[in-house]
Amino acid sequence: MFKGLAKVATLIVGSALLASCGINSVPAAEETANARWADVEAQFQRRANLIPNLQEIVMSSAEQERETLNAVIEARASATRPEIQLDEDDLNDPAAMQRYSQAQNELGSALSRLLVSVEQYPELRSQDNFGRFMTQLEGTENRIAVAIRDYNEAVRQYNTTIRTFPDTIGANIIHGAEPMVPYEAVTEGAEVAPTLDMREE
Repeated sequence: MFKGLAKVATLIVGSALLASCGINSVPAAEETANARWADVEAQFQRRANLIPNLQEIVMSSAEQERETLNAVIEARASATRPEIQLDEDDLNDPAAMQRYSQAQNELGSALSRLLVSVEQYPELRSQDNFGRFMTQLEGTENRIAVAIRDYNEAVRQYNTTIRTFPDTIGANIIHGAEPMVPYEAVTEGAEVAPTLDMREE
């Protein structure tokens, strides 16, 4: 009878110790970070999906800006190449993350240059299509900023979990966890949404 109770007590204590050693907290933190990364990718894809609309609007109204528009189109093609995209296994690879962020930042930079250049066309700014596009773009850039912030916070929590006792025991011995890479802008200010003064001169 006593031995049976001792075994039950040992199992309970052992389960509690295992639970406090990162058995559940490490994968839970990792899944949260992966979900936040999916949000980042979704928002970048949303921005990429807007580019064809911009292409139609600008090409019909500002022939002079075709070269700048072509830079946006090329940057979009580069940012959406399959070899640039990341999966969950790449989130602890700094080089892969840098390639991805570089491509996204180049697209954002090209897009900003185009939007600043077309600001000189009052007839374009007054078009309903352009106004709707600007509203969608502004909302998308804000969503990107929020998604990146949330992802970086999830990565911070995951990286803290796998480095602190007692979770580090399960992280290293059982899960073989590696730190994840936060998203960082490759070019200064690239994480900031482009802003335009759309008022008439």
